[in-house]
Amino acid sequence: MTDTPAVPFDARAFLRAVPEAPGVYRMIGIGEQVLYVGKAKNLKRRVSSYFRGRSSSPRIAMMVARIARVDITPTRSEAEALLLENNLIKSLAPRYNVLFRDDKSYPYIELSGDEFPRLAYHRGAFAKGARYFGPFPNAHAVRESIHLLQKTFRLRTCENSVFQNRSRPCLLAQIKRCSAPCVNGIERDAYAAEVRLAGRFLDGQANEVIDDLSARMQAAAGRLAFETAAACRDQIRVLQTVLHRQFVDSRREEDVDIIAAVSLDDTVCVNIAMVRGGRHLGDRPQFPSGGAAVDARDGLLAFVEQHYAAHPLPTRILVDMSIDAVREVLAETTDHPPVLARPRHAAEKAWMEMAEKNARLAAEIRRRDAGRIGERLHALREVLDLPEAPARIECFDISHTMGEATVASCVVCIDGTMKHSEYRRYNIAGITPGDDFAAMRQALERRYGKVAAGEGVCPDLILIDGGRGQVSAAAAVLAEVGLEAVNMVGVAKGEGRKAGLETLVFPDGREGATLGSQSPALHLVIEIRDEAHRFAIAGHRARRAKARTRSKLEDVPGVGPMRRRALLAAFGGLDGVRSATAEDLRRVDGISRKLAEQIYSALR
Repeated sequence: MTDTPAVPFDARAFLRAVPEAPGVYRMIGIGEQVLYVGKAKNLKRRVSSYFRGRSSSPRIAMMVARIARVDITPTRSEAEALLLENNLIKSLAPRYNVLFRDDKSYPYIELSGDEFPRLAYHRGAFAKGARYFGPFPNAHAVRESIHLLQKTFRLRTCENSVFQNRSRPCLLAQIKRCSAPCVNGIERDAYAAEVRLAGRFLDGQANEVIDDLSARMQAAAGRLAFETAAACRDQIRVLQTVLHRQFVDSRREEDVDIIAAVSLDDTVCVNIAMVRGGRHLGDRPQFPSGGAAVDARDGLLAFVEQHYAAHPLPTRILVDMSIDAVREVLAETTDHPPVLARPRHAAEKAWMEMAEKNARLAAEIRRRDAGRIGERLHALREVLDLPEAPARIECFDISHTMGEATVASCVVCIDGTMKHSEYRRYNIAGITPGDDFAAMRQALERRYGKVAAGEGVCPDLILIDGGRGQVSAAAAVLAEVGLEAVNMVGVAKGEGRKAGLETLVFPDGREGATLGSQSPALHLVIEIRDEAHRFAIAGHRARRAKARTRSKLEDVPGVGPMRRRALLAAFGGLDGVRSATAEDLRRVDGISRKLAEQIYSALR
């Protein structure tokens, strides 16, 4: 059976009815298979580009040959088209879409919209009223910039809850990293002036900021305000030191993105390096996900389209291949595309050389890691005598302290890589404290009861951190929910709990031999088991800390935050409230006789 339709798609007839409007198009193959989903500022122009005779790449030519029909959905705006495209790609998983997915978003620097704005590291959605500068390629670049701004402009970095409740300057104020606006250490107008300078510096106007500080220093010296002049001098020195120490520096204060794509065998890496205000902030390699066959050119174009649909455009973009194709993609992304060029002078060539070198290095590491992961999965398949290597592995562990605050963890490994977004924790309740078997049963019932009902993904292998008892409890649960066919094995700690001496325990009672410290299968099992252990301990400690810091007053009906604060203030803390009589309690404003008696009884 061929993927090519028996009757070729009549593109000319179809394009007559396509409107010149923004929207989303879907390429459909035989058997209603969705081949590709894309968005367009102009549907007619974009869709017609696929049928102009010569395809832009072998991948696109292969896709076009398989088209049986094209569905279009006009939208009211490009923003609506972007949202619809994202939703359709997630739900349909088209074969020929090249997707770049990051576990984390790019970091930004935030200047909040408060009366005394806060300088902060930020990821995620933007808040109304705040200003954001970026994106930055990594967290280190953000924190280094924040440290510089603290030294230079002494802006606050504390949370509002801390800022609003301070009665004396903090340590940062004492070491000259904050101007202490929380205790009126600086006037509001003066602080606002520092915020404006910081914003201009982040916008890339470093030389203008230095000129302003120089003028301020001269004016202060002229009126004999030598302390103020010295402070301005120190600010200028810090800025100049940072600007001069850049290992690659631009002679112009510009914002430039340098994008390099390399292909090593089947591994494609697109690396984006960022220059802001003439300062090279580092780079960030990314890899396409999914099973589409991609070359460096396709990866570059897909990255440009997806990245600049979600992030601000710089003044210039440097690429070393397919400039015309990149320009066409950017024209669909924005009405005001940036300057697009190849590297010309020495600094730009150095930027591109670094970006390509780092992309090639990242691709080599990725390829090496993929081989190592494949070796581990293959070894685990042989050890467990599975028909094929397990693609999805889930591992469970239990953590508690003498039965207190019991928490079960479930971590997920997909294709040999830990997937943090799939992790889950379960607070265990209603069991005898310290009963690990009951805790394991409850965790697996909650996890796989939903899977059996069709609400989750069934794993290929379940690992249980424990011996025969935990494995028996887990096997009973899987049998109850109808998932007894799922492969499962326990990981029992060896003699002296030493790593490398673990024993595998099977549901049928068999105990596998110790794998040995050099076994690739053991390395994978231990890595997953240790991650489940870490995740369980972190959850247990958080739950235990919350329970121990919780006031018993919170459990008394009718005692809300205001009454609780009034009681604690009146008696100097919970011990004072506990030792008070019911008559003492009812003297506090808002406490009736009935409520006083309830509080008195609850605390005893």
